[in-house]
Amino acid sequence: MIVLLGPTASGKTKLAAQLAYELNGEIISADSRQVYRGMDIGTGKDLEEYTVNGKSIPYHLIDIVDPGYEYNVYEFQQDFLKAYEGVIERAKTPLLCGGTGLYIESVLKGYHLPKLGPNPELESLLASKTNEELMDLLNTLREQHNTTDLLDRKRLIKAIRIGMEESRQTDHHREFPDIKATVFGIAPPREILRERITLRLHHRLEHGMLEEVNRLLASGISPETLKFYGLEYKYITLYLQQELTYEEMVRQLNQGIHQFAKRQMTWFRRMERSGVRISWIQTGYDLPEQIMFIKTRI
Repeated sequence: MIVLLGPTASGKTKLAAQLAYELNGEIISADSRQVYRGMDIGTGKDLEEYTVNGKSIPYHLIDIVDPGYEYNVYEFQQDFLKAYEGVIERAKTPLLCGGTGLYIESVLKGYHLPKLGPNPELESLLASKTNEELMDLLNTLREQHNTTDLLDRKRLIKAIRIGMEESRQTDHHREFPDIKATVFGIAPPREILRERITLRLHHRLEHGMLEEVNRLLASGISPETLKFYGLEYKYITLYLQQELTYEEMVRQLNQGIHQFAKRQMTWFRRMERSGVRISWIQTGYDLPEQIMFIKTRI
């Protein structure tokens, strides 16, 4: 399998589609937000880029659940395996592409993640504890794969439940296979990435992103839920609720996306330190040169 990762606005989708076109491949998305139907502009699906020279490139794990559903890394692993095995059965090249480091790492390292069933008594008990008590409990259960578990109480409780299940279960779900993968990273220079992020944000605001958020709110998704789905939905919702002016929304959203890109790169660098070898595509290459860089290393 070929893996292509990088921060937001780095050009992953276009490169992955061209690569899949040339290698008779199919793309498996590793994006925690693009799984949601109807959330297209704010999540940057850019579906038009999956057509190369008139050919539609098959893609997977995009538009698979409805907004409001809490998709998680356990489900991603299971859905990834189904997609991956289908690509292999069709004798195609699997290409995992995305910017959600946790999802990519869960595949490359084969995280053993249990499925959670309802447990009202345990949930009630955990809900009665302070955040400090919950953090202490989580730290006794497992090494943290995702530090954002500690920033949100709901996620913190879910992480504790996963940790408890991990300590109890050993053979209750399928082992994650060891998949041979070559990992490539694309990271334009910081000043170029900043320019791309800002230009893309203004383009999306001018081409329907506000209307998309309005439509999602009108469909019955609460503002509190919608804010959970990322910076674009958070800040535009605040603007639509008249908690921010348009100028404040654009400025804060732009700044937030730049900070998000930095956090993505921090995650990828940590992956490298933990043993994942990433071949970083040299900056300044155009698309054909990027393709050649990858082809000579697979």
